[in-house]
Amino acid sequence: MSAPIPDAVREPARRPAVGKRAGTKPPTSDAAAASFAALTHKLDYLEPADIKRVREAYRFADEAHLGQFRASGEPYITHPIAVAGLCAEWKLDAQAIMAALMHDAMEDCGITKIELIERFGAPVADLVDGLTKLDKLQFSTREESQAESFRKMLLAMARDVRVILIKLADRLHNMRTMDAVLPAKRARVATETLDIYAPIAHRLGLNQTYRELQELSFANMQPWRQAALAKAVQKARGYRRDIVERIQHDVERSFLQAKLQVQVFGREKTLFSIYKKMREKHLTFAQVNDIFGFRIVVSTLMECYMAMGVLHQLFKPLPGRFKDYIAIPKANGYQSLHTTLVSPLGTAVEFQIRTEQMHAVAEKGIAAHWLYKSGGAQVQEAQRLGAMWLQSLIDIQDETHDANEFLEHVKIDLFPDAVYVFTPKSKILALPRGATPIDFAYAIHTDVGDHCVAAKVNGEPVALRTELRSGDVVEVVVAPGARPNPAWLNFVRTGRARSKIRHYLKNMEQEESQDLGEKMLAQALRAEGMQLPGAEAPDAALWQQLTRWSGNKTRTDLFTDIGLGRKIATIVAKRLARLMAEHGAKPDPLTLTMGRYAADDSAPSQGLVLIDGSEGASVQLATCCRPIPGDAIVGYLGRGEGLMVHTGECSVGKRLFERDSEHWMGVDWAEQPTHAFETGVTLLVTNGKGVLAQVAQAVSEAEADITHIDMGNEPIAETAELQLLISVRDRLHLADVMRHLKRAPSVLRVARVKP
Repeated sequence: MSAPIPDAVREPARRPAVGKRAGTKPPTSDAAAASFAALTHKLDYLEPADIKRVREAYRFADEAHLGQFRASGEPYITHPIAVAGLCAEWKLDAQAIMAALMHDAMEDCGITKIELIERFGAPVADLVDGLTKLDKLQFSTREESQAESFRKMLLAMARDVRVILIKLADRLHNMRTMDAVLPAKRARVATETLDIYAPIAHRLGLNQTYRELQELSFANMQPWRQAALAKAVQKARGYRRDIVERIQHDVERSFLQAKLQVQVFGREKTLFSIYKKMREKHLTFAQVNDIFGFRIVVSTLMECYMAMGVLHQLFKPLPGRFKDYIAIPKANGYQSLHTTLVSPLGTAVEFQIRTEQMHAVAEKGIAAHWLYKSGGAQVQEAQRLGAMWLQSLIDIQDETHDANEFLEHVKIDLFPDAVYVFTPKSKILALPRGATPIDFAYAIHTDVGDHCVAAKVNGEPVALRTELRSGDVVEVVVAPGARPNPAWLNFVRTGRARSKIRHYLKNMEQEESQDLGEKMLAQALRAEGMQLPGAEAPDAALWQQLTRWSGNKTRTDLFTDIGLGRKIATIVAKRLARLMAEHGAKPDPLTLTMGRYAADDSAPSQGLVLIDGSEGASVQLATCCRPIPGDAIVGYLGRGEGLMVHTGECSVGKRLFERDSEHWMGVDWAEQPTHAFETGVTLLVTNGKGVLAQVAQAVSEAEADITHIDMGNEPIAETAELQLLISVRDRLHLADVMRHLKRAPSVLRVARVKP
């Protein structure tokens, strides 16, 4: 056993390094592990000049990490060498191996990007920079820091996929060597790995890495359950060895008789996938019957289907358990035939049939590009699907500037389960399970999603929140004037759709609030006898002074704040009038007498904000009184909520006015409203057959729509009270609807709902 390292020498890296794996050599043999020789034999696929550059990177990293040790006591350089070794197994290029050796140099050793560019070139420096976490001192919380680090890494990965391959190798080695770390940190790192890194590995088709990360996370998060399950599987392996050997013998003999050359491999479900199945389907271990399976590897694509025929002649297939992932590959490029057969002993056994190249893509995913540089169709497909997802990360980033929101969108897109749907032109799209026609529309193009109004699935009209199923043919109906509905956020499943909808709504709210704020400031300034100055010189200096006083960056930001109620128009107008007076402007008597009248004298309600039903997030009709054209209305400018319109007699509005009178402003109805308006009506009806039909017919005859019916929870009696939400044009239309309702035989009383 080696002597303890003195504290003066044991200078820890800023990021606490994780411990060594159980079973590795103790620190006495560290020199061998820390030498370049541990890596050399894996680099034989590189050119001699490239190996020389990798050796230089090793020397640089070794020097940078000198005096740093891992939590296990090993020299820190053993970790970068192990990460580079994993990357070499994927046959990554020399630049990636160099970046893997130096991936912690910037973060832990104070090396700058400029130094790396000078010594190793910009591509290597960019890879290292993409792998480097951000300075934690910039952030208020650990979660915020973590989210920002993920964002930086994922965006670097979108530009160059080698970043994530090195990062996954880094995480895999850290997970393999967690023994020296405190249990609390071990559980936290394992949870993070299971939530983010394992799904990313799966999304990029690195199934071997995906399975190992899951297994290691499970072992560190729930060691007792993992140990118990491992013992149960070991026991079952002993019981079932004879069965597995007999099935394998029968399968090999059948292929020999069919003169088909294949490789037969027995495979076992991972402990985590068994645990997951037990938990999700509420099964005991004894009820999980597909722990063992077989993989058949053939030479050509046609032989895959021939092999399936041989197997189906040997054992009976289980109905509904056949999947053709060759014709329709998974979202990460995975291709295989899956079939579950019933053996003579009554056990269900799954077989996976694939070619050698499909097998490489299934295990290595997007990394198979480096393994097979020539690249067959399967490798190119994996590359294309990987690139599509990486591009979607950049699209999400363009709309999302908050790191936590970005991470939330990415997590949504990491669902491994997928449904495969078709466009009317037979193009296949992979979407997460639970996806809707809105997700489909945004997957085609942002404009299609933004203007979507209806959808057809297999030729039949469906609701926009309908969940799509594999094999559905989806058609989207668009309208030029349509725009995203905030309610869509309640049911969309893809990160792309969610970020696009949020981005559109934020922009719309800002534009509407800006227009409203400008109109309100002009109105308030007229009460001071002055007209709103323009944005160009010489008025630009005036706006600069005003925005400096208000704390806004620009004139448009000030308008937005006024429109959202964060600033009061009258106070800003008084300040602006004072500044204009300092610049020599004088109140105009005509404007002063007009008071709050608008500059546009053709408008019927001069100087007032006009409501026509087309308003978005910045102007809302209060749900307490539900005003409709013809009602006397007033506007309440809530703090940060935009303009809320109440009826003049609304009791809620009156209470708000008493408490906060300066936030109220004049509003009026436009001459030609563009939409119908909802209002509440209460009915007293006699109970009997066909009451609802009579009510619906009366409303329909008056050319109105019922948007909601509430019958309450009272027990059935002779009479019942119905609460209706009715969509009408104005008060005259409402009066007509109420007359039609009164004529219905079952209706005893009709009244409009008032707060």
